[in-house]
Amino acid sequence: MFSQQTMTTLALLLLIASCVRTYADLLDIRKYGVTPNGDITMALQKAWRDACVSMTPSKIVVPSGKYKLRQIYFMGPCKAPIEVQVNGVLKAPKNPFHLNGQYQWVRFEYIDFLNLSGNGTFHGRGKMAWKQNDCQTNKNCLKLSMNLGFGFVNNSVIQDITSKDSKYFHVNVFGCKNITFTNFKVSAPAYSPNTDGIHIGKSIKVNIINSKIGTGDDCISLGDGSKEVTILNVTCGPGHGISVGSLGKYENEESVEDLIVKNCTLKNTNNGLRIKTWPGTPITSLASDLHFEDIIMINVSNPIIIDQEYCPWNQCSKQSPSKVKISKVTFKNIKGTSATQEGVSLICSSGIPCEIVVLSDIDLRFNGTTLMTAKCVNVKPLIGRKAPTCAY
Repeated sequence: MFSQQTMTTLALLLLIASCVRTYADLLDIRKYGVTPNGDITMALQKAWRDACVSMTPSKIVVPSGKYKLRQIYFMGPCKAPIEVQVNGVLKAPKNPFHLNGQYQWVRFEYIDFLNLSGNGTFHGRGKMAWKQNDCQTNKNCLKLSMNLGFGFVNNSVIQDITSKDSKYFHVNVFGCKNITFTNFKVSAPAYSPNTDGIHIGKSIKVNIINSKIGTGDDCISLGDGSKEVTILNVTCGPGHGISVGSLGKYENEESVEDLIVKNCTLKNTNNGLRIKTWPGTPITSLASDLHFEDIIMINVSNPIIIDQEYCPWNQCSKQSPSKVKISKVTFKNIKGTSATQEGVSLICSSGIPCEIVVLSDIDLRFNGTTLMTAKCVNVKPLIGRKAPTCAY
């Protein structure tokens, strides 16, 4: 399933991470006047400026301890690779009004060869914000800040870092190319609203490997323009599963292509593997070559879903069908337990039915009984061995 190109990309990114460690400049933020439990915002900004203008690789170190951090932007382009090693706990302002919700709390932008490492935590302190989140019913709701943003960051690695209790999404990846998350952890309770773990949009060659994500929304979500995304050895739960979409809500959306989800475990999630598009989409777009293989489900509601009538909180009309074309989708070797009697639901568009959807080696059980049928609408999946048959 993995292409030679995918494996080469992963090897290259891990090599980048090791090369950045061969740094010439070591910038310990304590040299900039920081003390434990103090505010490190100005010190980090100064250290970043020094690193960014250096002609040789640099390493910024945040040592163990707890620190306060206001909203901060790490801007490039820089002249050489930079490693930011966070070993401490960085704490965001608790009050959501103290952050500009249009942007992330910590944002990296226009950077090549970044290595964000360490065993530290970005603590969003989101509990106060969650109580004020009424976006499900209020279109003019308060915009809440995400923990981490990566915009136009290329050839980079984020490893061994934890994102905790974000006020909104934990991580936003936008306009990036060749970026890898490895041994990355997301931690938030199941009741935290709209706290997607990692959201990807308009990015190419994003890899999420050997990571653990537990949150209150999608563990990983792919927005439009996501291409060549690999999700490998990821544990998801609690959360809403691994999602493509939602797609088709806005004009000028780009296609989603070439997704591999492999060797993952989903536990106690509200959904499993999901592709979701809005009805009444303004333009025709494409979601193609989406492959889910070797997945373990443990007490997962709705383990396998294609939903082209996705319309949460009645925000749309279902009278006109989705114009997102879904094709070349594989669900293979999906095993475990379902928390719902309907384990496989493929609801495709009446305007553009799904094409080349494959179900193979599906072994899902509900209350000890193997699920033998799948709900299928506007799709005729190719049924491999040991897979549920369609109930039309």
